[in-house]
Amino acid sequence: MDKKELVKKNNIVEIFGDGACKGNPGPGGYGAILKYGENIKEISGYEIETTNNRMEMMAVIEALRQLKRPCNVMVVTDSQYVVKGMTKWIQGWIRKNWMTSEKKPVLNRGLWEELIRLNKTHNIQWKWIKGHNGHPYNERCDQLAKDAISKAVEN
Repeated sequence: MDKKELVKKNNIVEIFGDGACKGNPGPGGYGAILKYGENIKEISGYEIETTNNRMEMMAVIEALRQLKRPCNVMVVTDSQYVVKGMTKWIQGWIRKNWMTSEKKPVLNRGLWEELIRLNKTHNIQWKWIKGHNGHPYNERCDQLAKDAISKAVEN
């Protein structure tokens, strides 16, 4: 099924993601929720030494990797870094051979390239929401990320 066929269908997978870090850099975790109709799946993970931005990206990447076929997706995150990166900055970075407007290498290039690959597979809409503002799925993802940090610290 190609993207044009996919867009005709109105079934949407909602992905909510959040990342957190204890120190920046430091141990970090991510949490994500995939919601399709009444079906909900939670995932989380951690890295021993990472940054908050990397964990924000990993929440979305790992959630998208859960999808077994091309889907219509609404990614909802409190990370302006992720949303602006995918909707505003990415084309300029590619055009400038992965350099920022300050002529410095783009951080997390490998993760951005993975998001581009996943974005080509799925029909994704990117939505920013204010964090720590009572949104139940965002709050749950934040808790999953913090729980993952606890596991990272234990290891």
